[in-house]
Amino acid sequence: MTDDAPVTEQPDTRQLDDLLDDLYRGQERITQAMIYRRAVAAELPAELLARIAALPEGEYAVDEAADLLGGTVA
Repeated sequence: MTDDAPVTEQPDTRQLDDLLDDLYRGQERITQAMIYRRAVAAELPAELLARIAALPEGEYAVDEAADLLGGTVA
């Protein structure tokens, strides 16, 4: 047994980041519904779909969406 501190895995945000990069190319704000539709079409994992579905309806800038969903796109 060791006294090493447990390693906390960082969530893999590549799929989310790729989706947001693609969605916001040439766009300043995107609706929650559009983000969700594109995430379903991209077959993102259920955990990410649930996070997107939980967003309040409305429009989001890329930095707002990334912050709320746990992505790293800015």
